[in-house]
Amino acid sequence: MISCDGDRCTLQGPLTMDNVVAVLDEGSRLLPTGPRIVVDLAGVTEVDSAAVSLLLEWRRTAQRSGRKVEFANLSANLKSLAALYGVSDLLGG
Repeated sequence: MISCDGDRCTLQGPLTMDNVVAVLDEGSRLLPTGPRIVVDLAGVTEVDSAAVSLLLEWRRTAQRSGRKVEFANLSANLKSLAALYGVSDLLGG
């Protein structure tokens, strides 16, 4: 589901309540530890509110350790959910 090359990671498949805990665990193991991480969401096929929560958690975790996480290629559905919850600015959407 997550693959990383340098400071860029790509997510593939759904990002929903059904698998968000597994993706959070996988991200804890795979996300780079450098000062900047880019998470590319172009391959995400389905989202729900759990996707927004996951991205916010990754951002919080990175900030606590002085790192920066950026999200690329947010889908229209993910942008819509972020706007609904008032967190568009936090996700870059």
